[in-house]
Amino acid sequence: MARRISISLPWDPRNAPALLDRARAADEVGIDTIWVNEGFGHDAFSGLTLLAWKTSRVRLGTAIVNVYSRTPGALAQHFATLDQLSEGRIVAGLGTSGAGVIERFHGMPYQPAIQRLRETLELLRSFWRHERVTHHGQWYDIERALVMGVDPVQVELPIHLATLHPKSVRLTAELADGWLPAWVPFERLADAIEELRGWSIAAGRPADAVEVRAPGGITVVGDAADVEAMRRQRRQQLAFFVARNGDFYYRQFVRHGLADEAAAIRRAWTAGGSEAGIAAVPPGLEDHFDFVGSVEQCIERLEEQAAAGVDLHQVSVIEEDQAQWADIIRRLIGN
Repeated sequence: MARRISISLPWDPRNAPALLDRARAADEVGIDTIWVNEGFGHDAFSGLTLLAWKTSRVRLGTAIVNVYSRTPGALAQHFATLDQLSEGRIVAGLGTSGAGVIERFHGMPYQPAIQRLRETLELLRSFWRHERVTHHGQWYDIERALVMGVDPVQVELPIHLATLHPKSVRLTAELADGWLPAWVPFERLADAIEELRGWSIAAGRPADAVEVRAPGGITVVGDAADVEAMRRQRRQQLAFFVARNGDFYYRQFVRHGLADEAAAIRRAWTAGGSEAGIAAVPPGLEDHFDFVGSVEQCIERLEEQAAAGVDLHQVSVIEEDQAQWADIIRRLIGN
């Protein structure tokens, strides 16, 4: 059976031709989903507009946009417009982001995050269905909402939530269509997915109601020097999330049995800056979250992820030549 593969593409208008070339290749080769991220740089929806126009089969998703900087109504407008443009291929990847982005870029209070996520999801679904909903919540107060003036193609909007805390993961199991986990060590992945499935059943849903994307990426690299460069990049990212991206992410590492390692990284970064923090990452710790290797090694990891319960695998291929890139992707898919 072919594996379902997704990729993320960096959106920058200055590199739009390269983005579209890679997206068209992904569409042709059988990639399941292309994700576009949004932090505090370029907005995701502009890039997805181009991708929707230039592709025909691949699903297109946000991974992620936050639920603070746009109202549920604005999100419904964005996603419904893209759903029309893509003829029904849009996936809404939503999350609460982190306190740094929400408070220090958007200037909004971060808490309580779970309630904001719940209200946004519920209202977004109501707008999508053209319901004249009345909603009196903690964040939004709407009396007989106006019916959205856009007719999306999909009957229901697929909503995937990026959640970490057990309470928000349980919300995902109860209400969402997909889970976008992060920073779950590979050795704990099967248990985390089993827990999610159990919560879905407890909510009266099928065990497989929620599609699970792998929490870490799998990167195909052909050169040994590139492998080490990628691993250093992963260590840098890991150290940043532990030490500088707020307690929200720090607690995720603690929950997964890495309290000592996380504390040491944070202390080192605080005392000596980023290089000290990166140096404090124990050798090989990055491999518990992301995997870098040859095509054959990556296929083995894909099979291990599938056995753990992953439905959608996130990959990248370090290869500039489009034909070779496509050939490697076909091998990862299993065509």
